Amino acid sequence: MIIKTAEYSISSPTVGQCPNDTKNEFAFIGRSNVGKSSLINMLCRHRGLAKTSATPGKTLMINHFIINKEWYLVDLPGYGFAKRSKTVQQKLEQMIAGYILQRQQLVCTFVLIDVRHDPQLIDREFIDWLGESNIPFAIIFTKADKLGIVKARAAASAWMEKMRDRWEELPPYFITSSDKAIGRDEVLDYIESINNELANG
Repeated sequence: MIIKTAEYSISSPTVGQCPNDTKNEFAFIGRSNVGKSSLINMLCRHRGLAKTSATPGKTLMINHFIINKEWYLVDLPGYGFAKRSKTVQQKLEQMIAGYILQRQQLVCTFVLIDVRHDPQLIDREFIDWLGESNIPFAIIFTKADKLGIVKARAAASAWMEKMRDRWEELPPYFITSSDKAIGRDEVLDYIESINNELANG
């Protein structure tokens, strides 16, 4: 897929205020500080599209970006940020769950995981919840350049193997680096294949 245009569209505090059209939506979510904004900017080759910050947990709305005037890339708030108040955290969890469970335009959720870390319970709980809720998703391992691609592949493979304790069929996964643009074509081709499948279905 070639991205010709990537533009900010709207930030919504609730699913009910998201864009009122039928374009396919691909959501990106992960723990705070997983490198979500950097990944979005790398995929779109637009450095300032999603706001990156040295302070994790800055995304507090459902952010829509229109890609090639054809589909939406959706930047969701990170989960499990310890420094937020319980009230704010609960509100964000309700917003995220509301969007993921109710948004009919959502066709795939990408769960971002830092490939350098051992499996975290919060990531597994979120992934298992997606599966139990029948939400189509894929996993994106980030920051592969920090480990080196060979070690990153081994770490990602080990992470996926541990999912077999509850999963008979594993979801698709991708290994990426925002700094080196590793995995960009694979993720975009996957999005394009879903768009094509739905258009022809």
